[in-house]
Amino acid sequence: QTLVILDEPTEVRSHLDQIAEQAIDVHDDLVKLGELPKGMPLPHIPPEELWDTIEGFEQRLELSRWAAGPEDSGMPFTTPSAFGGRLRTLATDVAGLVREGQRVVMVSQQAERLAALAKEQGVTTDRRDSITDGISPASVHIIRGSLPAGWHLNAGDSSLTVLSDAEIFGFTKQRRTPPRQRFNRESFLAELSTGDYVVHIDHGIARFAGLVQKSFEERETEYLELHYAEGDKLFVPMEQLDRISRYAGPADHAPSLTRLSSQEWARTKEHVRRATAELARELLNLYAAREMLHGHAYNPDTPWQQELEAAFPYVETPDQLTALRDIKADMERERPMDRLVCGDVGYGKTEIAIRAAFKAVMDAQQVAILVPTTVLAQQHGRTFSERLAGFPIRVEVLSRFRSEQEQREVIAGLTNGGVDIIIGTHRLLQKDVQFKNLGLLIIDEEQRFGVTHKEYLKKMRQDIDVLTLSATPIPRTLYMALGSIRDVSTMETPPEERLPIKTYVAENDDRLVREAILREMERGGQVYFVHNRVQSIEQVAQRLRRILPEASFTIAHGKMPEHQLEAAMLEFSEGKTDVLICTTIIESGLDIPNVNTIIINQANRLGLAQLYQLRGRVGRGAERAYAYLIYDRNARLTEAAQKRLQTIFEATELGAGFQIAMRDLEIRGAGNLLGPEQSGNMAAVGLDLYTRLLSEQVERMRALRRGEMPKPSAAVSASVTLPIAAYIPDEYVADLNQRLAIYQRLANLTTVEQVNEIEKELRDRFGDPPQLVLSLLYVAALRVLGQEAGVESIGLEGEQIVVRVSESKFLPRETLRRELAGKAAVGRTQLRVDYRPNDYAWQGRLLEVLQRLAMSGKAAV
Repeated sequence: QTLVILDEPTEVRSHLDQIAEQAIDVHDDLVKLGELPKGMPLPHIPPEELWDTIEGFEQRLELSRWAAGPEDSGMPFTTPSAFGGRLRTLATDVAGLVREGQRVVMVSQQAERLAALAKEQGVTTDRRDSITDGISPASVHIIRGSLPAGWHLNAGDSSLTVLSDAEIFGFTKQRRTPPRQRFNRESFLAELSTGDYVVHIDHGIARFAGLVQKSFEERETEYLELHYAEGDKLFVPMEQLDRISRYAGPADHAPSLTRLSSQEWARTKEHVRRATAELARELLNLYAAREMLHGHAYNPDTPWQQELEAAFPYVETPDQLTALRDIKADMERERPMDRLVCGDVGYGKTEIAIRAAFKAVMDAQQVAILVPTTVLAQQHGRTFSERLAGFPIRVEVLSRFRSEQEQREVIAGLTNGGVDIIIGTHRLLQKDVQFKNLGLLIIDEEQRFGVTHKEYLKKMRQDIDVLTLSATPIPRTLYMALGSIRDVSTMETPPEERLPIKTYVAENDDRLVREAILREMERGGQVYFVHNRVQSIEQVAQRLRRILPEASFTIAHGKMPEHQLEAAMLEFSEGKTDVLICTTIIESGLDIPNVNTIIINQANRLGLAQLYQLRGRVGRGAERAYAYLIYDRNARLTEAAQKRLQTIFEATELGAGFQIAMRDLEIRGAGNLLGPEQSGNMAAVGLDLYTRLLSEQVERMRALRRGEMPKPSAAVSASVTLPIAAYIPDEYVADLNQRLAIYQRLANLTTVEQVNEIEKELRDRFGDPPQLVLSLLYVAALRVLGQEAGVESIGLEGEQIVVRVSESKFLPRETLRRELAGKAAVGRTQLRVDYRPNDYAWQGRLLEVLQRLAMSGKAAV
């Protein structure tokens, strides 16, 4: 039987229709011009006929980026049995499958252990590193690797059963990864694909062509192959990955490749450096100038502060406590705070805001909390009032839900100091709102405000503390944080019992919508149905009432009269209706624990940050939550829309908000980062290098304004060129992106202890490292020790390894001669260690030399 593989069936069908329309237009034009006779049939098969032919094949494999599981593929897949560590049962079942002539593949991170256990149970297995050379019938293969789940393919003689750790042991071994203190730019490089644009800080913009293994000067290692203009190639050794970053520029901008043989890149960099210097000067007038001002230095925590924090009904996450420590430290300094707290939806940002606001009020300072919607203002008003009910603090809300008389009373309270904490929308930014003693401004969900709004309050009182809360910070703010213009705290640890949200992307279908809503209602929950078009929201409501007569509905959108909207939200939050049909008014901060299913209509029309925020409205408790992102049937999705949906579909791990912001930057482009006048400079060198140059200029000007000498640019790490084969072979780490991530981390290490930690992690994730990897770790340790000791280069000259030390470093020759007698020849700025190709003792001697040099260097300094 013929197997037909359809890659993205919906898009194939859409493109067939599009081609047919174009063919009809061309045919009609040719007939009008007399180049074809009238009545001549179209010379192609109509899409309907072709599609019917395709669907006539029994064996079809449909590949879709949105497939929720194997059952969606169009092939006869089923879920295999789960054994949960019952290895005797596993052995019996596998032996039965083999007798039937079937193929069995077990993919496990514990392949060696599994092979030994299978042997104990009398099952003969074939241990492999890959299955590229095919699988014979009636066989059992064990492969080291990781899969989220297995499957069984019923295909007659070609039947295949794939089992993962999830089925075999009942769990998937969690990989031990280093704690992520904050987002760093290195993860950009770890996601490189062949053909992506990259920027080498010294050589310019190139196209990434993959990893290659080469031997240069008796040294075998792995290199990044970069293609430049006019066919030039550059091979970059892995220890120099800190010189490379991914290119991210304005949307739809394909950069020009640099010519290696010209001064073009040096001129471009110099031009951008001058532009960033000018921009840094402008930014520092607003941002760094705040550092020179004297704001209010808050007193340490009061007993009431401790009492408030002890009353929090949940266990704080470590990230929450760290962010809170950062904020309190900022507030207790004289320098006005300007901190961004980036925490995923439902990760406790509101509680942090309550504690910061309380600390401000304890020092007789007023607090303004700026939120994007009236609905969120009402919710925050209730939350703050409930948490602070036991203290003499007046909390008020200023929004269009309040009458004019109530608004006047609140504004009078702000002016005379009677109101301690004010929560409001854009209404807070109007000229009639005056504060007696504003000390802290908290901006919630800042991506919903324009720069003008935020700068208005900062300029109004430059010496106030500013705390910004966001789940997906806009790229401008994010890169100001990464560029050291602002401070940033990240919260990536999910609260206890929090489960990832199960996400589906599909065409709009009445049956799917009905099943999703009924499933939530059956477990006693409620549903958000988001339709972001006020003009047609009533028609959507009528359609839902027709397909779900057993459900009750409420409609809410921003153009409703204030009291009607407030009543609708109150009715739904009290559980009186099953489904809230609404616009994106619920996007920011709304928290109704009983809502655990959200359906987003025409999701392809919404931005990535919007989609992520909307999805975050569900799953805020211990219940499993579901998000359905649906788009109109036969809609032609743009490339950007496909990328957005793909990103939100894949970003299922808890705490993905910070990474979402970076991905959003790549999709939308960076043209608006710092205004149109800078977009050309950013396009010329890429966002990452642009922000690094900007950060350098900011630090330089900060130092000059403080009357200090600017620090030199970050030192280039010691160059190590030794006759050692040192790289990560494919057989050890098969995935290209994982290898790149490991190389990138090794290139950015600063201590030998970090090298040892990576070795432990590699053993845990991939098993015992081969000699090639051990040599790579050895070279990394040499480079780290060399940098610590002021070494410029380590290389082979004749039969000796030469360690060259910077002229500016003091080399304690007599001490080293005494300590390394017979092991190294010590000169004024260089040491020589004997090298014999077949005697690996020189490696230990060289490491010892560097360790002693590093210690001596420290003592001398």
